[in-house]
Amino acid sequence: MSFPFFIAKRYLTARSKRTFISIISLMSVMGVAIGVAALVIVMSVYNGVTEEMREKILGANPHVLVLASQPDAFDPPAEGVQEDAGSSPLLKEEPASSAGEADSRGVTPVLARVQSVPGIVSATPFLYAEVLLSTPYGATGLVVRGIDPRQAAGAMPMLRSLQKGSVEGLERQSGPAGILVGHELASRFRLRVGSRVNLMSPAGQRTTAGFVPKLKSFRVEGIFKSGMSDFDSRLAYVALPAAQDLMGYPAGRISGIEAFTEDPYEAKEIGGAVAEKLGWPFYARNWIDMNANLFAALQLERFGMFIVLVMVILVGSFSIITSLVMLVMEKTRDIAILMSMGATARDVRRIFTLQGSIIGAVGTGIGYVLGIILALLLKKYQFIELPPDVYMMDTLPVIIDPLDLAVIGVVSMLMCYLATIYPARKASGLVPAEALRYE
Repeated sequence: MSFPFFIAKRYLTARSKRTFISIISLMSVMGVAIGVAALVIVMSVYNGVTEEMREKILGANPHVLVLASQPDAFDPPAEGVQEDAGSSPLLKEEPASSAGEADSRGVTPVLARVQSVPGIVSATPFLYAEVLLSTPYGATGLVVRGIDPRQAAGAMPMLRSLQKGSVEGLERQSGPAGILVGHELASRFRLRVGSRVNLMSPAGQRTTAGFVPKLKSFRVEGIFKSGMSDFDSRLAYVALPAAQDLMGYPAGRISGIEAFTEDPYEAKEIGGAVAEKLGWPFYARNWIDMNANLFAALQLERFGMFIVLVMVILVGSFSIITSLVMLVMEKTRDIAILMSMGATARDVRRIFTLQGSIIGAVGTGIGYVLGIILALLLKKYQFIELPPDVYMMDTLPVIIDPLDLAVIGVVSMLMCYLATIYPARKASGLVPAEALRYE
């Protein structure tokens, strides 16, 4: 054990007649501990919320969205028209039996080219439409997405675990076409599997009585829950042919292609490869760019909360300054005697630097223990509930990130160390003769 560390330890552990300095040191330890514990809990909750939102978004949205600047760009070539594969991006590069089957069902041949891009695990066409939903209990605007039930069910996690019903019901051949609705929409209009709803689209025809919009009846075949209020209250899925018929589009007309990648975090690079392979008039968007504002806002809030809670540690570090300054004033004679016996200014400076660092280390350690225990309890028992109609989750998710723990520890120890510089310099600057003159 070094001489400065031995003295610093004695100053902290020895019983002093002046308990006020000890109380200030204890408050310094508690201030640092509370700040560290608060940072651990808040950063863990932010990590959990961010990850939960990311999973919700990935469960209800494609990783890559392939669109076109021309409405008919995805249409299959007219029957009997032969096009050179090198002159048109619409033709497949290599023939495949599944692709031929897709063509026979009126699906764009661009789909096979998207599926052939490395990193794409699945892709499905979709048709976007805005319609009016009408039920016996009221009406509302609705976003309808026409999908291929067989491909979409395997590609979209949300459709693999419906609350009620099944995706296969969208392919029913007799009676009204099937539709999947969100659970908030179903609760609002008292819908259940088997209920009948009417969809009214802007597509219609002019008659002698004026313009008549198109009205089509659907049967509810399933209810989904994405965890996102906008989706669960204003989104519905129907089979692609039913959506084309509702909107008055020709067979094969789609809005774009939804693609899913092996690694969602590589969606940006894979989307660029898709756009490069298809060329004009096609372009690709990825889930990272489409939700960039949301995650940027979360990161800003996370950083702001980090700064606010660091202020708590700063209060504790100021207490360290106070306790060390008062200790220097109390131990003036001891410091002078040590310097008279051969202790250098550097040794004295290290004594008080180590003392403040020990306070910071003890406070940081206690804060780690408190913060991790409370975070684990919150993760296990979920005793804080959130209104599900406001947030994407009904409880606070918690993810403890070792990197965050390391950053919190470094920031805490650095602030405590900086708090020791002034008192340590004052102590090392004492002149022994002056300090002992009035003793």
